[in-house]
Amino acid sequence: MNGIASADLLVEQSPDAMIFADLKGIVGVWNLAAVRIFGFSKDEAVGASLDIIIPESLQAAHWRGYERALAEGKTKYIGQSLPTKAVRADGSTIYVELGFSVIVDSNGLVLGSLANAREITAKYKQERANRKRMQELETLAGEKDA
Repeated sequence: MNGIASADLLVEQSPDAMIFADLKGIVGVWNLAAVRIFGFSKDEAVGASLDIIIPESLQAAHWRGYERALAEGKTKYIGQSLPTKAVRADGSTIYVELGFSVIVDSNGLVLGSLANAREITAKYKQERANRKRMQELETLAGEKDA
């Protein structure tokens, strides 16, 4: 197996969504996990704007950060995965843990970005419910102490 074929297989069979977008935010790579998580087929996603998975309320902030990272050739979130909202093909909102890197060729030319995403909706909602419950308990404990 040659190196390029191996890389293609690694991307395609990754358990996490792997999405490459060019300098304009147009999807060029959309693996099977992206299909599973976001519900858009490869045919629907490749050639489309990243806006298909970004909630409208977050698009302006997303594009400011995207353009800044590409202009600088790096992201301030290197090595980090952050929770964020995303939109599925059916219009439902999900939460994903998203890692992002700027892809640069051997000459230092920025080609676009690579994101890897893992769906965390249930985990996110459970953690949010736990935080809310903890605040309620702290409030009750404070009232008893008063």
